[in-house]
Amino acid sequence: MIDKQQVIDLTNEWLADKEYFLVDVVISKDDKITVEIDHAEGVWIEDCADLSRHIENSLSRETEDYELEVGSAGLGQPFKVVQQYMNHLGLEVEVLTKDGHKLKGILKDADENGFTLTITKKVKPEGTKRPIIVEEDLQFAYDSVKYTKYIINFK
Repeated sequence: MIDKQQVIDLTNEWLADKEYFLVDVVISKDDKITVEIDHAEGVWIEDCADLSRHIENSLSRETEDYELEVGSAGLGQPFKVVQQYMNHLGLEVEVLTKDGHKLKGILKDADENGFTLTITKKVKPEGTKRPIIVEEDLQFAYDSVKYTKYIINFK
């Protein structure tokens, strides 16, 4: 079986002088290696091919037969690392909380401990006839949500 830490180390070695960051490494039981990287401005296919060659040059097919797939984290896929939150600050995201509430809002802030989502909602102040729209900041710890993902708008 391919050692996951070895693949992570090889990937981080390649990433060292680049603005890319590692999102995930998955190795299946049948030795299919999937490496996901990301970049604030997108991932170039040439860089995926270069990283793939870097990893392949350090792994021996004589020792292990494996399949290697290197790609981007995928637009519209759930965030897996804090850097993805940082790259989407100011943009609209969807959050599904662990208690089943789905929220849409603007990703206002993020750090190592959690993130802030600004939502808009209608509120009817007491004594008025019509509701007004207000913004509310909600704080989340990463482990309190099932997923957060970027909402793709074609407007």
